[in-house]
Amino acid sequence: MRGPIAPPQVPLAASRAEAFADLVQDSVERLERRWPQLAEIDFLVLEVPRLDGPAEAWSDEAVPLGGTIPSREGRPARVVVYRRPVEIRTKGRDERAALVHEVVVEQVAELLGLTPETVDPRYGED
Repeated sequence: MRGPIAPPQVPLAASRAEAFADLVQDSVERLERRWPQLAEIDFLVLEVPRLDGPAEAWSDEAVPLGGTIPSREGRPARVVVYRRPVEIRTKGRDERAALVHEVVVEQVAELLGLTPETVDPRYGED
């Protein structure tokens, strides 16, 4: 009789959504070394941005890759990264990881009132 290929706690394959969430988490961990206050911010992955208002609202604008929600009423601030718009703009894991990091840096900079280059001195080098 044969045993399992991998222990039950080790997934054999991560879904695309899980792999994407891991990229966001990797980016956050990279930044937390320099900015420990990021531990107080929630980082979320949503499939696509919500369209509030008429459909024409985005007719001349690019679909956002991320966004921020300031803290309020005892809730922590949030950074949101939109998975599908990022995936559509990238080919391969490395390119996707670079764009995810860029989006996270830009959104953190907005929340902290800093420039992206201050949040991550390597911003824009890719």
